[in-house]
Amino acid sequence: MIDTIQSQTTATPAIEVANLSKRFGDVTAVHDISFAVARGSVTGLLGGNGAGKTTTIGMIMGLILPTTGSVRVLGADMERERYHVLARMNFESPYVDMPHRLTVRQNLTVFAELYAVDEVEARIERLAGDLAFTDLLDRPAGQLSAGQKTRVALAKALLNDPEVLLLDEPTASLDPDTADWVRGHLEDYRRAKNATILLASHNMAEVERLCDRVIMLKQGRIVGDDSPARLIEEFGRRNLEEVFLDVARGRREAATSQSDSDQSDRAD
Repeated sequence: MIDTIQSQTTATPAIEVANLSKRFGDVTAVHDISFAVARGSVTGLLGGNGAGKTTTIGMIMGLILPTTGSVRVLGADMERERYHVLARMNFESPYVDMPHRLTVRQNLTVFAELYAVDEVEARIERLAGDLAFTDLLDRPAGQLSAGQKTRVALAKALLNDPEVLLLDEPTASLDPDTADWVRGHLEDYRRAKNATILLASHNMAEVERLCDRVIMLKQGRIVGDDSPARLIEEFGRRNLEEVFLDVARGRREAATSQSDSDQSDRAD
């Protein structure tokens, strides 16, 4: 019986999005999207500014209520049951500031206590060592550089050893060497914890390296969903950056429209 329950739990997607839409007044930010993310996978959520990435992540976290549709994380309905799974997930964005007057250590202590982390001081020291900011622990958060804030934000996201990790530009403002090191740390974390990662990024080389799958959004709709290699092949491009540019600039729609027009002309 226990084996059956464990098998069912493993089979349940980490994230399930069904017919999800969000309107803000007359603006539809997300339009009827559906997808499921397998446990232990790394999925990229890509799109230009205004594509709906941040709104989608907000609904997955339970911070934004959908207009229609539903989100389930680790089997829990995020509109009604999110408190059952919030301690098993976390979020990182270098664009969300921590209180400036508190030190890095104080900020991380507050978040650790919110997540009921055991042995808080030891956990903070370990993460600071892993992410190379031990010397910053007693510095006010408001005095950090952009790159330092990114490393501290990632530590905050890993405090509770989350099973589901949502990342928004995890290597923003980092120099190439540190960014490469952070990507390696994320890869190691996923393997060690069998964690599920949903990653929003504008760094296409990073997405190609980390992601098993890419979901591409444009104007709140899914316009591509496959592995990076298959999307590159499908679009006939050399890399994911060229695919991204095709989608962002509407080249694919233009090519499809021209092809349909040519076929119509030949039929006439």
